[in-house]
Amino acid sequence: MQVKLAAAGAPPRLMQTWLMLAGLLILVCLASLLFGAGEVGPLRGLHTLLGEGDEEARFVLSSLRGPRALIGLAVGMALGVAGALLQAVARNPLAEPGLLGVSAGAAFAVALVLVLGASATTLRVGVAQLGALVGCLCVLGVARLRGVGGDPVRLVLAGAAFSGLLGALTSLLLLYDQRAADEIRFWVVGSLSGRRLEDLVVVAPSLIVAGAITLLIARPLASLALGERVATGLGHRPWLVRLLVIVAVALMVGAATALAGPIAFVGLVVPYAARALAGPDIRRTLWFCLPLGPLMVILADIVSRLLVAPSELPLGVLTAMCGAPVLVAVVRARRLPTL
Repeated sequence: MQVKLAAAGAPPRLMQTWLMLAGLLILVCLASLLFGAGEVGPLRGLHTLLGEGDEEARFVLSSLRGPRALIGLAVGMALGVAGALLQAVARNPLAEPGLLGVSAGAAFAVALVLVLGASATTLRVGVAQLGALVGCLCVLGVARLRGVGGDPVRLVLAGAAFSGLLGALTSLLLLYDQRAADEIRFWVVGSLSGRRLEDLVVVAPSLIVAGAITLLIARPLASLALGERVATGLGHRPWLVRLLVIVAVALMVGAATALAGPIAFVGLVVPYAARALAGPDIRRTLWFCLPLGPLMVILADIVSRLLVAPSELPLGVLTAMCGAPVLVAVVRARRLPTL
C-alpha cells in the first residue's frame, strides 16, 4: 500500500496518516467483535478471542459479530470508493450515490423483483446492481444537462427528487405485496443485522471486478480532472473512462445495497474527509476512502447496537444523522470545492 501511495506522489506524512487510519480501523473491528447487545460483554468477548470463552460466546463472535464486521468492511469500502468515483466523473462534490438515487434504484429493483415472485436470496445481487446501473446512468444524464450538472445544489435537488420518487414507488410496491414487505422490511432501511458470511461470498466477485476497474481508471480519471482536451492529449479516452466508472459504481453500490440495504451519506462524507486529508488528487482520495469508509460504517453499526440495547437502530438512520450535518455544512460553505 505504501508503494501505491508513493506511486501517486504521496509524501511520507500522508502515508503515516493512512497507516494510522488503518490501525484505527483494526481497533474498530475489534470493538465490533467485543461490543453488542446480549449476554456476551466486552470482557467475555475478549476471553473468547484469547481462546478461553464458552460455546455461546464463540458462537456469537464467529457467527454473528464476525460476519457483521466483515460485511461492514466491504460495504464501507464499496460506498466510499463509489462516492469518490461518482463525484470525480460528475465533477461535483455532492454527487453521492445515496443522495442521487443510485442506491434507491437498486432498492426499487429488488422490491420490484420480489413483488413479481422472486426470492431475495437468489436474485438480490444481480438485480440490485442492474437497478444501480440504471440509477447511475440517470444521475450522469442529469449531470450533463445544461444548467443542472454545473450547479452542485441543483444537481442534489434533482437527485433528491429522483430518489424520493423511487422511494415512494418502492413503498407502494411493498404495500401492494405483504410477503415482499415482510421479507425486506428491515433491509430497506439499511442494516447489517442478520447478514451472513455467505452473502459476502456471493458479492465478492463483483467487488473484485469493480476494484480492478478502479485501479485501471485511477490515472485516466486524474487526467480527466484537468479537462477533456488534456486527457485526450495524454492518450486517454474520456468516454471510455466514464463508461468504466459507471460500471464500477453500479457494481459497488449494487453489491453494498444487496448486503446492507440502501445507506445514504457514506458516499458523501467519506470522499469529503478523504479529500480533506489527501488533497484533490483522485488517486490519493481513493486510497484514503478504503479505511475511512469502513470506519464510518462499522462505528455507526456499533452505536446502532448499543444506543437502544437490547434492540437496535437501523444503520441507515445513524449514517443519516452523521451525514446530514456534513451535507448542510458543504452546501452552506461560501465556496463549494471544485473537482
